[in-house]
Amino acid sequence: MPPRRFMRNRLQGAGRTRRRGFCYNIGMKTIALVSLGCAKNAVDLQVMSGNLLKKGWSLSSDPDRADVVIVNTCSFIESAREEAEAEILRAVELKKRGNYGRVVVSGCYPQRYPGLKDAFPGVDEWNGVPQDWIEPRMPALRFTGKAFAYLKIAEGCPHRCAYCAIPAIRGRYRSRPLRSILREARALVASGCRELDIVAQDPMLWREGGRRLPDLLRALDRIPGDFWIRVLYSYPSEISEDFLVWMLTSAHAVRYMDVPLQHTVPEVLAKMNRGAAIGDSLAAAEFLRDVIPGVTLRTTIMTGFPGETEARFRMMLADLRRMQFDHLGAFAYSPEKGTAGAKLSGRPSRAVARRREKEVMDLAKAIWKVRSKRLVGKTFRALVVAPGVARMESQAPDVDGVTHLSGDAEVGEFVNARIVRVRGFDFIGEVVP
Repeated sequence: MPPRRFMRNRLQGAGRTRRRGFCYNIGMKTIALVSLGCAKNAVDLQVMSGNLLKKGWSLSSDPDRADVVIVNTCSFIESAREEAEAEILRAVELKKRGNYGRVVVSGCYPQRYPGLKDAFPGVDEWNGVPQDWIEPRMPALRFTGKAFAYLKIAEGCPHRCAYCAIPAIRGRYRSRPLRSILREARALVASGCRELDIVAQDPMLWREGGRRLPDLLRALDRIPGDFWIRVLYSYPSEISEDFLVWMLTSAHAVRYMDVPLQHTVPEVLAKMNRGAAIGDSLAAAEFLRDVIPGVTLRTTIMTGFPGETEARFRMMLADLRRMQFDHLGAFAYSPEKGTAGAKLSGRPSRAVARRREKEVMDLAKAIWKVRSKRLVGKTFRALVVAPGVARMESQAPDVDGVTHLSGDAEVGEFVNARIVRVRGFDFIGEVVP
C-alpha cells in the first residue's frame, strides 16, 4: 500500500485515498508522519500522533518540511520492505536539504531488522513496534475521516503459517482489554463515527477471561446509536456458531466476511502449515452463504508457494470459479527469511508465480463483471465517507471499490443509494428517498 499523505484540510474527507501524510506543530517545532502498510499499522501511528495532539502538537499543512519526521513502516513482504526503504531514503534526502531536522523510523521494519539503522546514514532513531497497549486520548485522531474508524482489538499472532513473518515481528497474540475497546468505541460513535471496522491479525481469537469475540461484539451492540460493525478477517477454521448468530441477529452487524483462504488445495495448505483450515477452506463460501443470507464474501489467494504445481494451481482456479467470491485478491509468494516456507523446495519461479497471480485476478474481474451487474437498479443502504463517495455493506474500506453518488448527502450520513451502473470495481449511484 502506497505511503499515506493527507493535508490538514483533507483529513476529515478521507475516503478511498491511498496516500496520507501528517505534520504537527508545537510552538516553533513541527513533526511530520508517513504511514505505510496495513490498517493495523496505521492505527499504531494514529494513536501515537493523536496523543501528541493532546499534548499540544497542532496540524501543519506541509508534511515535507518539519523538525522531525516519523516514518512508520511495514516489512511483511519484499515489496513492503522496498517501499519502506524508499521512504526512509526520501526522508534522509529531505533532511540533507534542510527540510527535516531529525528522522525517526518506527514500526515493523526496524522491529524486524534492529541492526540496520547504520545502513541509513541520517536516521536519528530506530524504533520497533509498541510492546504494550498505548491508550488513545479521547477524542482520538482518525486518519480515516469522520465516517468510519479502525478499532484494533488485539496485537500479535498465534499462528505459524510457513510463509508469514508477522509472528516474529509482532510477537505473541495479546487481546486488548474489553474496557479499553469499549471506551474508544463509545467515544468514536459519540464523535459521529458510523462504522467500526474491527481489526487484528486474527479477530476471531480475541478473549478476556471467559469472554470471546461474540461477547465483545454484543457489548459494542449495546452502545446507543446507528452505526455499523464490520469484522475484518475471519479465519475459516475459527468461525464459531456464536459469531454467526451474532451476525444474524445484531442490528449493527455488517454481513460481510473477509475469509483469507490463501489456497484451496490440501497439499499446498498443508505445506503452508494451514492444515487445520483445509476442510473449512473448501466449504467456506457455500457454507457461509447458506447460513448468512446476503453475505458478501472476500478472500485473498497466494500464488507460487512451494508445492504449487501447475495441476494444483488449476485445481485452485476451479475451486475459485465454483466459490464465486464477491471480492477476490491475489499476490505472488515472496519467500521471507526466517520463515519455514523459505526453506521448502519445489517453489515455482517468480515469473510463474506472477503469471498465476494475473490469472487469478483475471478470474476475479470476470466474476465481478457478472456479479456486479446483478446489483444495477437495486437500492442499498450506504454510508457517505467523503463528498460524493459512499460505501455499501458489500464494500470494505481500502480493499474494495466505492459507490460514487449524485445527490445531496453529508459525510457520516447513511443514505439509500440506487445503483445506476458499474465502473471498474466501483459503482455509480444516486441518492433516493
